Amino acid sequence: MFVQEEKIFAGKVLRLHICASDGAEWLEEATEDTSVEQLKERCLKQCAHGSLEDPKSVTHHKLIHAASERVLSDAKTIAEENVQDHDVLLLVKRRAPSPLPKMADVSAEEKKKQDQKAPDRDAIARATAGLPSCNMDRAVVQTSLRDFQTELRKILLSLIEVAQKLLALSPGAVELFTKANAMLDEDEEERVDETALRQLTEMGFPESRAVKALRLNHMSVPQAMEWLIEHADDPAIDTPLPGHTSPGTAGAEASAEAAAGSSEDDEEAKDELTEIFKKIRRKRAFRADARAVISLMEMGFDEKEVMDALRVSNNQQSAACEWLLGDRKPSPEELDKGIDPNSPLFQAILDNPVVQLGLTNPKTLLAFEDMLENPLNSTQWMNDPETGPVMLQISRIFQTMNRT
Repeated sequence: MFVQEEKIFAGKVLRLHICASDGAEWLEEATEDTSVEQLKERCLKQCAHGSLEDPKSVTHHKLIHAASERVLSDAKTIAEENVQDHDVLLLVKRRAPSPLPKMADVSAEEKKKQDQKAPDRDAIARATAGLPSCNMDRAVVQTSLRDFQTELRKILLSLIEVAQKLLALSPGAVELFTKANAMLDEDEEERVDETALRQLTEMGFPESRAVKALRLNHMSVPQAMEWLIEHADDPAIDTPLPGHTSPGTAGAEASAEAAAGSSEDDEEAKDELTEIFKKIRRKRAFRADARAVISLMEMGFDEKEVMDALRVSNNQQSAACEWLLGDRKPSPEELDKGIDPNSPLFQAILDNPVVQLGLTNPKTLLAFEDMLENPLNSTQWMNDPETGPVMLQISRIFQTMNRT
């Protein structure tokens, strides 16, 4: 019996599921050595829209392996494309490439881009050639725009004096300011935690060293104990922190101050308000952060310079370091100066009815004092229903005057 040669060496026959883009589906049989292009021609014969009479028909279509989402290459066989029996192939039309833009469209687009292009220096010079010259120093303009936070301290200092004079006219002024004095308690970091101090002294550490360690470590007993052990052989361990004195010295000074205070009370018994004002101002005295003082002094700065820097920068060590290395402005002396009472800004603030009413409220005076000592508390007082309207009016007046 005669058998054709191509039947003897024919590859394995695969049954493939073909899906066309118009929804038609059918089974197509092809051997493994059939090229993708040949398979595509046979599929196009099956489709109603495909025709071999159009030579572009084959090139305008492609076969996609559904499982792997691969586009099959026309030059390869289905075996080389790893097509298996019963695989699903998609017959889709290739997207026509977008037409090239016409020359007229290109020129119109370029013209649009040129019209939207920002003018260069020469174009600006030509356009402004007829304008009168105006030499203005930008540094002067920026300096004239005062910063609200910088000026706020001066405004508060002057408003505190006005508020004290107004409140002193109240019939219950002495009782009023006594309560305000009680509300302005000493700073938390100034007081030593008695429980923590007792724990360290019971371990055998001297009281003066324990107090110093607690202040340096924010009243943390474990950190203070670790510091005491590390610095046990330090010759300067008993040296008091800057701005602090040892307990014995402090006691002596307290006794002397009490004696002086009692003598002052005897001499000025009729002027209790003056004494209360003195106590309030004494509580406003700046207390430098001990850790920041030591860190800055270790850099080689003098203690007085470090104290001034921390006072100007509100105990912010990095800002204090920049102040020490820079032009040192503002100076510490400027911090205690109020605003010029004859200035238009201060007169506008005093003429505001909301501010006038607020200055008769003891809580407003308390807020001003607290913001001088702790500028970060300004937000708290801005949100307070009693002091917030006053601060808002001061801010608005400042911004208006600053712009004009």
